[in-house]
Amino acid sequence: MQAEILATHTAALFRAAVERAVELLRAGRVVALPTETVYGLAANALDARAVARIFEIKGRPPDNPVIVHIVGAEMARRCVTEWTPLADNLARAFWPGPLTLVLPRSGEIPDIVTAGGPTVGVRWPAHPLVQAVIRECGFPLAAPSANLSNRVSPTNAGHVAKSLGGKIPLIVDGGQCQVGIESTVLDLTASPPRVLRPGMIHDESLRAAMSGWEVAREGRVPKNAAEEALRSPGMLPRHYSPRAGLEILSWHDTGDLLSQIAGHKLKTTNVHVIAHTVIPTGGEFGRVSVIPHDAEAFARAIYAELHQCDEAGAELIVVEAPPDTNGWRAIADRLKRAAA
Repeated sequence: MQAEILATHTAALFRAAVERAVELLRAGRVVALPTETVYGLAANALDARAVARIFEIKGRPPDNPVIVHIVGAEMARRCVTEWTPLADNLARAFWPGPLTLVLPRSGEIPDIVTAGGPTVGVRWPAHPLVQAVIRECGFPLAAPSANLSNRVSPTNAGHVAKSLGGKIPLIVDGGQCQVGIESTVLDLTASPPRVLRPGMIHDESLRAAMSGWEVAREGRVPKNAAEEALRSPGMLPRHYSPRAGLEILSWHDTGDLLSQIAGHKLKTTNVHVIAHTVIPTGGEFGRVSVIPHDAEAFARAIYAELHQCDEAGAELIVVEAPPDTNGWRAIADRLKRAAA
């Protein structure tokens, strides 16, 4: 099987792609769809067998839950047992958008979606294609990133095709993702609410919509499944990893960078560098990429750069350390897990 790739850049193509995706999803199949964060591998979230196919395709461990994608607060309420005023405030402020809310799960949500845990993460994505598909299906979609487990998330249809093109029937090409990293996950069952996975919606923005509630930093990872089920994806120590090794470094100049990587005993032509402020000069490295020193631009581009380094045969990817500020915290989180 080789995935059909459907474009969406005209109204007719968009409509045809929605209809084909809905047809497959209603039949219990798994398809790749664009969101504003990353491309998702989607199945009917209320169908345990369909969701199990997601885990099989990705090689995803069963103790890693998946986020449920919905359209509108009414559909979100079907997925949870308690829709609180705080959840309503946050949904009004940030949905559609890259915020996942963790709440007590309803009986409609199968165990496989939540890794057997008592909570579920729900999100209303901002991309018009996936919104149209969910509306027409009439059911929520389980949709983790459309890539092999622990690998770099896909931010365009080409990334999905290279990773999973032989395993799924359909990839809908909705263009390049505009956020570029996964959603902020906020656990509303904790007191105070706790960020389980940072994203591009920052603590300050969350507080502004929470009427004085404090926001706790990332939750700890349970020591084992018997202790407590994970409440969010993206909490495992190693995740988002390229095939090449990855190091996060700071350097003063090219000579300093060469000195820091000398211990790897690699040809420098097999070392690829992703920088934002101190740009290496000369032709020592196999590839030097420059992403603007802007957190939103960096988030939008970083996964695509990691994919390109892998495709070019890099043995080591060196990423210039991000600033230690709240605006860059989600990027630092993804890079730390990719380098683990």
